[in-house]
Amino acid sequence: MPREQTPSTGQDKTALRDRISAARRGRPLPVRAEVARAITEHLLAAPEVRRAATVAAYVAVGSEPGTALLIEALRASGRHVLLPVLLPDGDLDWAAHAGDEHLRPARLGLLEPEGERLGPAAVAGADVVLVPGLAVAPDGMRLGRGGGSYDRALARVPVGTFTCVLLHEDEVGLDVPREPHDRPVTAAVCPAGLTRF
Repeated sequence: MPREQTPSTGQDKTALRDRISAARRGRPLPVRAEVARAITEHLLAAPEVRRAATVAAYVAVGSEPGTALLIEALRASGRHVLLPVLLPDGDLDWAAHAGDEHLRPARLGLLEPEGERLGPAAVAGADVVLVPGLAVAPDGMRLGRGGGSYDRALARVPVGTFTCVLLHEDEVGLDVPREPHDRPVTAAVCPAGLTRF
């Protein structure tokens, strides 16, 4: 279901999304690979991730900072990884990641796990929740792609859970337009390091 927004806030969000998406598309593949490697190193070194038993993550698509290396490292270290499954209403269900051979193409170019669906509330049991985004404000307010899927998921996550958006350096600390349904994250990671809010 679409989220209600004021015309000016909606236009501001669209303009910022367009600008960031264009910049991402312009990044060369070697730069994208380095971004994914650096983000993986920073997250694996974070105390919250080191002590986590369950991590809710996602399979990056398009020009998003890559997550394949990170997910592989999390699974190799014995962590239980949950991946989202996009529901018809735009909400997110979750399933355990059993390996790349068990991912299947889904709507909007996403890759989703084939396993048993655990329900939208499963994200509340994760020790760490990693989310996609396009930008984050200095107070942790995140700009997503506009569907509201992750705002709904973040609303289910208990206060105090480490929630982190994966970005590029120039996407951290921006003036992000906000609406009442928007949910902040507690941290952002980019190749330069981890920022906690």
